[in-house]
Amino acid sequence: MKKNTFIFDMDGVIIDSEPIWRNAQIKVLASQNVIITAEDCIKYTMGKRIDDVALTWCELFNLSLDPKIIEKEIINSVVVLIGEEGEAKEGLFELLDYLVASNFKIGLGTSSSIPIINAVFDKLNIRHYFKVVCSADNEDYGKPHPAVYLTVAKKLEVKPQDCIVLEDSVTGMIAGKSAGMTTIVIPENQNDPRFSLADAIFGTMIEVIDYLQTEK
Repeated sequence: MKKNTFIFDMDGVIIDSEPIWRNAQIKVLASQNVIITAEDCIKYTMGKRIDDVALTWCELFNLSLDPKIIEKEIINSVVVLIGEEGEAKEGLFELLDYLVASNFKIGLGTSSSIPIINAVFDKLNIRHYFKVVCSADNEDYGKPHPAVYLTVAKKLEVKPQDCIVLEDSVTGMIAGKSAGMTTIVIPENQNDPRFSLADAIFGTMIEVIDYLQTEK
């Protein structure tokens, strides 16, 4: 059966927000006299939901404060930076319009919290494209657990095998594959051998449109 559902991850897929996330984490940790790098963020927290991010830093650096404080400060910083600097990833609007014209059901399954989802949707004016929006904040487990993607499929009333997931991180790719969905990726580093698990690897969303057209 032809796949009829397309589920987006958000950070690093819809919006070029991964640098924003890293800058926010670096800034917040610096306020606690902890120095981290962008490479540390990629290694330890990319693709994780915010409670896991905050807990990771608290455990790595033996911070004595409540991780919820780190969590709140990072979210607030990311929301501000999205409003100031956020830009759509190349080909986003073309892909969304293609999916609508091709009668795909469109969902969002992200590790980000609702305030960040709202900031991205408002910045890019794309809320109307999405029939279902799910945050891993509302699941018992975040990515790489497949829960958020399975919830999107359930709410869209489709089977996992009828879904295509678009991701950019290894953590998210594992979540999509574990959900039993076709999982394609647009990673920062296409040479990372871990992405060989993906069903396809692309450089931009324009290439994803070509892929979907050949899959008809």
